[in-house]
Amino acid sequence: MQPIINSQLPEFKLQAYQNGSFKTVTSNDLKGKWAILFFYPADFTFVCPTELEDMANHYAKFRELGVEVYSVSTDSHFVHKAWHDASETIRKINYPMLADPTGTLTRALGVHIEEDGMAYRGTFVVNPEGKIKLAEIHDNGIGRNADELMRKVEAAQFVANHPNEVCPAKWKKGDATLKPSIDLVGKI
Repeated sequence: MQPIINSQLPEFKLQAYQNGSFKTVTSNDLKGKWAILFFYPADFTFVCPTELEDMANHYAKFRELGVEVYSVSTDSHFVHKAWHDASETIRKINYPMLADPTGTLTRALGVHIEEDGMAYRGTFVVNPEGKIKLAEIHDNGIGRNADELMRKVEAAQFVANHPNEVCPAKWKKGDATLKPSIDLVGKI
């Protein structure tokens, strides 16, 4: 298995539902900005709407950080619209809901469950150069937390802007960082 961290996001072209419209989203649309690809198993399920709502509640803050959020499932863009129309929770979503019914992107990022035709809960943070900086995959019974994801995005952006510094455990924006050097070896 090849490491995914710092690998280039694969090329893709998918249909999406966003704010009452269908549109095409490609890997080129992610270039030049930070992006989150937030895979989930299926529309009209149980844990998924809680996660997508959590991301919707944090969407404005992610946008302030220059990050675009894309939810992705193997449902069609038509099903995304139907779910959006049927669910008060999903109506809160303003970010693009990508449709990957053929599983092209879910397979490329290693989150496709072949026997179910669905995705695991995969989260990928992509930098403006299209490199994957964070990859997490959860079993489908384990929901994610947008606050923790935001902390990790802020850390990734900090490290990108300060290449000689690193963020220690539980680092939050504004906290002290570390400057790796021989002087720190064995002293932390």
